[in-house]
Amino acid sequence: MASLDNLRILQTAESLSDEIWEHVTQWEPFAQKVVGTQLTRAIDSIGANIAESYGRFHYGERRQFLYYARGSLFETKYWLNRATKRHLMPPGTSETYAEQLNVLARQLNAFIKTIKSLQKNGHSLKEDPAEYFTNL
Repeated sequence: MASLDNLRILQTAESLSDEIWEHVTQWEPFAQKVVGTQLTRAIDSIGANIAESYGRFHYGERRQFLYYARGSLFETKYWLNRATKRHLMPPGTSETYAEQLNVLARQLNAFIKTIKSLQKNGHSLKEDPAEYFTNL
């Protein structure tokens, strides 16, 4: 399995999250506070839950965090719809983001399927021999 930094699904989630962040930072303060905060929290949660799943060493826990990521993906779509309806984001931009989320959803479903297949085939989950760094 790929290292966390090389995980394509996480790279996709991070890229989309950063794009939406850049868009939301251009909004006026009230819109940022009401819709922008929810939208950016939802999109950030997708990648965060994918990353957290990667640190789990039981198949059930790993899948559960991937399901959380999928839930956050649908929440992101909701907030994109609100942003469009409230004229904070042009419909074309919102549609582009929605298409990217659809690609991410397919990747996420495939990743969940892979985890299920690994479990079924008796593959064990073990920690990468990566080093852990701290700023202490």
